[in-house]
Amino acid sequence: MSTRVPPSVAAVAACCLATGLAPGSATAGPEIIGQPGGEDIVTVRVGEAEDSLQELPIFPGISGNTAGSKGISMLRVVIPPGAQAKAHIHRGYETAIYLMQGRVLTRYGEGLAKSVVNEAGDFIYIPADVPHRPENLSLTEPAIAIVARTDPNEQESVELYEVPGE
Repeated sequence: MSTRVPPSVAAVAACCLATGLAPGSATAGPEIIGQPGGEDIVTVRVGEAEDSLQELPIFPGISGNTAGSKGISMLRVVIPPGAQAKAHIHRGYETAIYLMQGRVLTRYGEGLAKSVVNEAGDFIYIPADVPHRPENLSLTEPAIAIVARTDPNEQESVELYEVPGE
């Protein structure tokens, strides 16, 4: 059973403000420069945070929706102080992560029986279909990561993972 308490809305808001962006909904979406899906280079200027299925604030960047990408997505993820994602799987898609700030414990594998601690500057690879749950080890600072996935529709392949005994 997990002993971590999900952060309050106020904690998520404070965390997002500390990273330079305000929490919110997709109503203040990204600014897109260039023609998605064509021959233009596309620039995505991130707007407000969106909620993810994993219950973390995300700032979508490159995706099929924003840039017209066909085989990749890229976003910024913030794990508020003391928070963790819901356990999940990216069905059929690989994930690469660059941890920009913080220390994160990731439990992974069948029953989340394995774990690794990563710190700022680490590059992390998660194979397709591997259950995992990242947790920010700091109670005072957000963890911030850039995440790339071989899925142009970032959230569509997310499946929540039921951890036995939790």
